[in-house]
Amino acid sequence: MKKQLLSIILISFLTNVSFGQAIWENSNANVYPFLSRLSQKGLVEFNDIIQPQTRTCILKSLQDLKEKVALLSQVEKLELHFYLQEFDTIQYKENKESISFFKKDLNKRWRTFKVKSKEFEINADPILGIKSMIVDKNKIQQISNGFELWGSIGTNKKWAFELYYRDYTETGDVAKYDRINNTETGIILVGNNTKNQTNYSEIRGNISYAFKNGLISLGKDHITWGYGENGKIVLSDKAPSFPYIRLDYTPNKWLHFNYFNAWLNSNIIDSNATYNTHTGGVMGDIRYFYLPKFMASHSITLKPIKGLDIAIGESIVYSDRMDIGFLLPINLFKIYDNNKSNYLINAGSNGQYFLQVNSRNHIKNTHLYSSLFIDEIKVSAIFDKKQSRNQLGYTVGGSVTDIFTNYLTAGAEYTRVNPFVYTNLIPAQSYTQYDYQLGDWMGNNFDRIIIFSKYTPIPKLNLYARFQKTRKGGSGTIFQQYLVQPLPSFLFDFQKQTESIFIKATYEWINNLYFLASIENVQNSYNNGTNYKYNKVQIGFSYGLN
Repeated sequence: MKKQLLSIILISFLTNVSFGQAIWENSNANVYPFLSRLSQKGLVEFNDIIQPQTRTCILKSLQDLKEKVALLSQVEKLELHFYLQEFDTIQYKENKESISFFKKDLNKRWRTFKVKSKEFEINADPILGIKSMIVDKNKIQQISNGFELWGSIGTNKKWAFELYYRDYTETGDVAKYDRINNTETGIILVGNNTKNQTNYSEIRGNISYAFKNGLISLGKDHITWGYGENGKIVLSDKAPSFPYIRLDYTPNKWLHFNYFNAWLNSNIIDSNATYNTHTGGVMGDIRYFYLPKFMASHSITLKPIKGLDIAIGESIVYSDRMDIGFLLPINLFKIYDNNKSNYLINAGSNGQYFLQVNSRNHIKNTHLYSSLFIDEIKVSAIFDKKQSRNQLGYTVGGSVTDIFTNYLTAGAEYTRVNPFVYTNLIPAQSYTQYDYQLGDWMGNNFDRIIIFSKYTPIPKLNLYARFQKTRKGGSGTIFQQYLVQPLPSFLFDFQKQTESIFIKATYEWINNLYFLASIENVQNSYNNGTNYKYNKVQIGFSYGLN
């Protein structure tokens, strides 16, 4: 009887397995803004609050658009065909083994290396990039190289894998380049670096298993959450990528559940675990350990009507040791943490709540969105200036596409993050990875207003212009955060105001080959009355995405 029951369960499971590949597509791919914009026009449903998305999910949206091709402009039709060349290959049903080098596939997309059979597939491409950058009068040359591969195992493509490796070498005035005060992803230095040369690398990878309506991944990558034109307050890609286990489940069209547990780097030496190696003073004669640091997050996205997404989530940064309670996806992290720590703040962890509301095409061709991030709040004193602890941030924005002409988008956005958001009493539980912000790159105690436009005059050529104004206050101290009442006001210890104009052009000539050029004029006004203006110019090409 037990064997019969087990057989029934296995047969039921196997007949419901998803046939899609659980391969995550790089969040910087141009297909994301393409699908987002057409979703804004109401032509397709595209769920991009959490990124990256799988190639299967992207392909489904592209195929939905293919059925509505008559509603697309000529430029949109050509771009749709271009992206289908990239993603439609996962539908091939070849039974015999084939191996190809530097050949076009069935979609006439050049593939460097491809192996395909009934139960196995692997694709590989080299990565190469050259970029020149001038910041003020400082010149930097960047050369990068590496490889990426992805594929699947099994007749039903249940198992998938991917690997991305890129090594960067920068020469010139690298010591003068500010890597903190911008949206560029943080780096982890490799080997011996000098004031004129820097070397760093990035590695990402995933092994995933797809089942009916969901998938489980073990990987190392970025995970972003929410919307933001030049920064995301919940989860951004400012910090280096991190290892994680991830679960995505979509039981029906109106509900999506996401969970992950990440392993972070605290950058804090664990003095108790560190020990002497007794190797005669070689490399300091010591073995270092960093304080373990983790992050658990889960969120639910609801779709009550077409074009409306309401997402709510919770995360917690914890340290010292793994906790089985945070490995339970449906647990209530903050309540669980309060109970296990006996409601002692010194024994607890750093919890957050967040919300995203997203409207597409309820006003014709318009995308409206708002994000809320709550680090700490005293509900009973929200409007009490003396006792409130409104340590939160929010973003409100929107855009209209096909304004005046097809493929022209214009929009605006405002972001504010109050003092002491992201910081914590326990240094190993700050909202950071390798000391880079997991949330918005500007940290806390700032606001930012953006006016932007996007235009694609010909297929695959994306033009972008942005005006940005920011105000930044000081970070304050832990004493001010926890013991001063009332809390210091917004923008206390004012640091500077910055205004910038940014113009960028990117062109994807063939699949995966990008050319880019940008110029940014920046003017800083400091609290001591001084001003400083400079230009930042970049030009280069890349085969493979960053």
